[in-house]
Amino acid sequence: MPDVNAVLEKADGNLDAGIERLFELIRIPSISTDPAHAGDCHRAGEWLVQELRSLGFDADLRETTGHPMVVAHHAGAAPDAPHALFYGHYDVQPVDPLELWETDPFMPELRTGATGRKVVTGRGSADDKGQLMTFVEACRAYKEAEGGLPCRVTILFEGEEESGSPSLKPFLDANAEELKADFAMVCDTNMWDADTPALSAGLRGLVGEEITVTAADRDLHSGYFGGAAANPIHVLAKVLADLHDETGRITVPGFYDGVEETPDDVKASWTALGKSDADFLGEVGLSKPSGETGRSALELTWARPTAEVNGIHGGYTGEGFKTVIAAEASAKVSFRLVGTQDPVAVRASFREFVEARIPDDCSVRFSKHGGSGAIQLPYDSPLLTKAKEALSDEWPNPAVMIGMGGSIPIVGDFQKKLGMDSLLVGFGLSDDRIHSPNEKYELTSFQRGIRSWIRILHALA
Repeated sequence: MPDVNAVLEKADGNLDAGIERLFELIRIPSISTDPAHAGDCHRAGEWLVQELRSLGFDADLRETTGHPMVVAHHAGAAPDAPHALFYGHYDVQPVDPLELWETDPFMPELRTGATGRKVVTGRGSADDKGQLMTFVEACRAYKEAEGGLPCRVTILFEGEEESGSPSLKPFLDANAEELKADFAMVCDTNMWDADTPALSAGLRGLVGEEITVTAADRDLHSGYFGGAAANPIHVLAKVLADLHDETGRITVPGFYDGVEETPDDVKASWTALGKSDADFLGEVGLSKPSGETGRSALELTWARPTAEVNGIHGGYTGEGFKTVIAAEASAKVSFRLVGTQDPVAVRASFREFVEARIPDDCSVRFSKHGGSGAIQLPYDSPLLTKAKEALSDEWPNPAVMIGMGGSIPIVGDFQKKLGMDSLLVGFGLSDDRIHSPNEKYELTSFQRGIRSWIRILHALA
């Protein structure tokens, strides 16, 4: 068995050089959504390929209809060693508005942050270049200290995560056999706080629907027709109001099929984190949960399904006043799913729910936007248990098991297309300003992130 302490010592000795390697990657402006940076995305992929080859990986750049994928393989110390697929992305968000940056977004620096701790600055420092480089540097330390890796490792770095990953699903379909492993590891999430690592045991799924209600064949004068003509805004408002009952439960028939209660011990562990509803909501100027009554803010965001109206439009919305009855009104509605809720069934039931509330003189049309199921690992999963122990050995506070209110579609694809569960471990912090000006990544996150992956690989092997 490898000497994990020797590997950790090697990682610490490599830290300064590792920071410089991270700087090199951040300096490449790999903005995937901007065609002007297509060459930079290709260059970032090539940089990673060369870096992985220098560590003994069989690595190459795979072209797609969009930006290329980086695929790399490395054998483990033993033929029967576990096989892990590590995923990250090398593309970044645009930097606008540029004038709000305190430093050049593609000229990273190591400086003292607002909390007094050292931080790495620059676009992609946290999302996701700093995160993926923690794993690359962990592999480097293993190779230099032990001559090999304790597990078989496949790496997949994509270049379109920040622009919707249009090439990813076709790539997974075409290369499923090559990419399939015993489990996946994803480093694109956050810690609980600067001293407390976190593992995400679940991700909510997502169903998006846009609904448009139509009545008259044109906008109408509200004096001539008001009170007699159907008003699509009224119809739509009633449909949306009917989505929840007085207790906050969603009223779409069959919506809660597949939703299970969170175990009491898990809810107790969330309570023990010490973040009250007021603490959670106070960060955005609110204080009381508005969802299902009798549930905490953490449970509502981590473990319960939702129906939210994300946008609504109809009639005259410009400056001043215009007395019209709109011909059309539309709304964008999203559902976050948990457990084994079926996105197809939820969409169908919602459409029936809406159609049942449309008057005879009106019509409705739908446009779908995405659909993916939730991901939930058993809280007693050996994968989670071993990783939790390894993280707890590294950080000042024991690791905590949390949920995630958002969705990471790649995790669902790994489960459905490749039959793999995913270990979601990240070292970002809530104040890293990802997608915003002045993005940063804590130096502690980078250093202890490297050491954490070393411990996790050791534990899983």
